[in-house]
Amino acid sequence: MSDDRLVLHGSFTSSSSYKPMLFLALSGLPFSFRTVNLKNGVQKEAAHLAINRYGQVPVLRHRGLTIVMSNVILDYLARATGHFEPKTEQHRWQAREWLSWENDAITNVARVRHFARFRPDVSPEIVNFFRPQAEAALDFADKSLAGREWLVGDACSIADIGCWGRMVFAAEGGLSLDARPNLAAWRDRLMAMPGFALPYDLIPKKDTEINGR
Repeated sequence: MSDDRLVLHGSFTSSSSYKPMLFLALSGLPFSFRTVNLKNGVQKEAAHLAINRYGQVPVLRHRGLTIVMSNVILDYLARATGHFEPKTEQHRWQAREWLSWENDAITNVARVRHFARFRPDVSPEIVNFFRPQAEAALDFADKSLAGREWLVGDACSIADIGCWGRMVFAAEGGLSLDARPNLAAWRDRLMAMPGFALPYDLIPKKDTEINGR
């Protein structure tokens, strides 16, 4: 395989995998997908730990580099491909501010979804602990989108893709985007973009070669 080909390792159920997967789909870029079965614990096996010491997904391999953490991968993809990179330096830094904020705040949406869907055996108090933080993060994003179409500048950027990547699973945790009109309109703009797909339609369950468009 060419060293120039993008290779993404990820999982069907992972919101973190969805973020770079959506970037690549919206960009129309060719890439290879390598599935990591989280349910079977493949992420903790030696072969995977050799490329991701944290035992997580996703992992991007490109031009001899190995890059982990979904928002770092988005940063790299924007720099390497030019897609979804804001036009001005100020906006480029603001996009990365959003990615940092997302990792701190929107992560709570993923936590609510994770415990509500995958760990129903645990005490509801865990979900209830993270829910107010998730609701506050969604409220902040909704307020930030008042009077504008995208989080940064006048076009979709890695800020939007990064923040959407976990919000897409909000309903699985009983959280609502429709109750927030600016957020709902923003979601609809994202979903109308060529190449857009929801996670379960987009992320393969097995190793796949994507030709792009």
